Amino acid sequence: MLTKEVLPLYSKEMEHLLCDVNKTEESFMVQGRMGILKNNDAINEMPVPGGTVVEIGTILFAEVLGRTLAGRPLLSTRRLFRRIAWHRLRQIKQLGEPIQVRISEWNAKGLLTRIEGLRAFLPKAELVKRVNSFTELKENIGHRMHVQITQLDEDKNNLILSEREAWEKLYLREGTLLEGTVKRILPYGAQIRIGETNRSGLLHVSNITRARITSINDILAVDEKVKVVVAKSMSPDKISLSIADLESEPGLFVSNKERVFLEAEMMAKKYREKLPPAFISQQPESLQNNVLPFENEALYANWKWFKFER
Repeated sequence: MLTKEVLPLYSKEMEHLLCDVNKTEESFMVQGRMGILKNNDAINEMPVPGGTVVEIGTILFAEVLGRTLAGRPLLSTRRLFRRIAWHRLRQIKQLGEPIQVRISEWNAKGLLTRIEGLRAFLPKAELVKRVNSFTELKENIGHRMHVQITQLDEDKNNLILSEREAWEKLYLREGTLLEGTVKRILPYGAQIRIGETNRSGLLHVSNITRARITSINDILAVDEKVKVVVAKSMSPDKISLSIADLESEPGLFVSNKERVFLEAEMMAKKYREKLPPAFISQQPESLQNNVLPFENEALYANWKWFKFER
């Protein structure tokens, strides 16, 4: 095994791993964990003359690349870890849950990060906030954000992410409490800008309050800050919002806005408790039955690797 094939990752990739590299080697040999062989001198390409990269007796997992001219097997730990990394990314994509990454680089077209040591690209068009200059784009370096894997092609070494899709999954689920600003008053409701994003939702007149109102302008004003809950939308591509579902008693928003916003967290929680348990039914069938989706890669397929906190 050549020295360059022993170390699966270089130093800057270490911090982007989802597994824990601070565990002792004894902790590595458990189901669903990857053991990282880390030698700082070799990683920094400054090997000590006569020094050893791997101590005798170290257990390595490697892939057979072929044979040398002398007939010895040619091994690579790097190649095996790369295959495992791509496999884990396929699992993450199939699971469909957003993951958090740290932005490490930028270019004129977007942002760059690493997931499991593999380089991933986040196009400007897939950011939640609109970017108007290279300075704004560069300011994202070092920041953490949630992303969704949208495209994955191991053969072409292509890994594309979307912050916009991750944001929708995290914040546009029915029952999520949001803060927003009234941008426009419409004949049939109000347009609410969500947080500091460029996304807006519709607060229909029927969802403003359970009391009867004659004019929306009597209770809402442009640039007013409000709290809303994401309601069930009749149109999949539109965001429907509600204040009425945050009222602890019908018409409270008309008489006491402050109390409605004060109780918003509690009422949003009650709203979510009434929702049907839809998450399980939305999971891929392979997850529901606890069956590995890639049977031909069962050696390193393990759904227990993932722990998503809600």
